[in-house]
Amino acid sequence: MKKKIRRREGGFTFFEILVVVMIIGLLAALVVPKFWKKISGAKQTAAKMQIEQFGTALDGFRLDTGRYPTTDEGLKALREAPSGVNGWQGPYLPKELPNDPWGRTYVYKCPGDHGDYDLISYGADGVEGGDGENQDVVSWKDISKDAAK
Repeated sequence: MKKKIRRREGGFTFFEILVVVMIIGLLAALVVPKFWKKISGAKQTAAKMQIEQFGTALDGFRLDTGRYPTTDEGLKALREAPSGVNGWQGPYLPKELPNDPWGRTYVYKCPGDHGDYDLISYGADGVEGGDGENQDVVSWKDISKDAAK
């Protein structure tokens, strides 16, 4: 009588799979929050860079026409000549007006409460004020200084 030796078939046990899933879950719990902080910081930086680009274009508009666009004319005046404006040499932006990184239009006000004009992105929440990703990005303040506080 021959005894057959039963060999273990290839594959993983339920316990081995469970351990691997737990390790992946722990790693994800540590990495994902840091990843999201980087993304929100990148959106804040992108908004600030767009606002600075608008500022340069607004200065070009002012040099040519002697004034900044009115609130009613808005940032659209950087791409299309407003009626009745002499000296317009635009377009002052190379592409169509972008939305902020959260998909909303920038708020433009001239004259501004903080200078000749105010440019504002209300951040992720879309309302005035906030911290972190919800922090407003504005033309008169440097967000990197606020983030360091």
